[in-house]
Amino acid sequence: MVTKDAGPRTGPGAVRHARPPAKQRSAYPYALYLPAAVVYLLIFLVPTVMAFYFALTRWTLFDSTFVGLDNFRDFLAEQNLRIGFQNTLVYAVVTSGLKVVLGMALGVLLTSRLRLRGFLRSVVFFPVLVSTVAVGITFSALLRPDTGLVNRALAVVGVDGPDWLGDATTALLSVALVDVWKGVGLATVIYIAGILSIPPDYYQAVAVDGGTAWHRFRHVTLPLSWPATYSVIILSFIGGLRSFDLIWTMTRGGPGFTSDVIASIIYKQYQAGFFGLSTAGNVLLFLIVTALVVPLNYVLGKRQVAL
Repeated sequence: MVTKDAGPRTGPGAVRHARPPAKQRSAYPYALYLPAAVVYLLIFLVPTVMAFYFALTRWTLFDSTFVGLDNFRDFLAEQNLRIGFQNTLVYAVVTSGLKVVLGMALGVLLTSRLRLRGFLRSVVFFPVLVSTVAVGITFSALLRPDTGLVNRALAVVGVDGPDWLGDATTALLSVALVDVWKGVGLATVIYIAGILSIPPDYYQAVAVDGGTAWHRFRHVTLPLSWPATYSVIILSFIGGLRSFDLIWTMTRGGPGFTSDVIASIIYKQYQAGFFGLSTAGNVLLFLIVTALVVPLNYVLGKRQVAL
């Protein structure tokens, strides 16, 4: 005998599955954001707002005088700023480009069937863990024209090595190559993660079609590792635009001003006691990085490939 549904039970024994109110559901997850929001507010937002204010003043540790846009005008009138801006762009493009190329090559190599790939991954990543200042001091000694190990090694094969850090034509490039040596390990790790996330079905399809290793790289690895390439380009480009510590340790912007970047010009103003001027330079550097990276991020983001 078929009976009609009597409807939901309402007695004391009924099991109720009523959903909690929306406010109750959202209060717990939002509370988890609070510690991070406080840290972000204190470490980033507050100093940023203060920097924009102090860029409009001439200040010391004890007082400040409002001067409006004078600091920005003085900084933009700096005679070495054009060289510094040019060097900053060249440095960022060279370092990010080489990290992409070498990182992908090492990523492909270290995801292949090498017996020592675990050990080689550790070796490649090791320079990332070393202090940037220590790397700069070490390579400054290695690149000395007379006693440096690099020129001594070149002399063995009959090559007269240049003054890597004392020649205006090689100083910035030498620092950039050291930067690549130190940072390519992080790019490699990103590429390893990106390559290992590609489903093996794609490689099997290429193998069924008789494709070679080049076809696997060209038609599978290269396009489907684009998220890793995107990350490496953005991170490396931002790092190159903001680079200071390695350049200052190795050349201090020299010889002369030929390897100065925007960050080193800012630091020289700070050393001279022009705190408001250097703060204005930092604000301008922040705006320059934002103006370059936001459009780049938009353009690269449109090329994302979905698996």
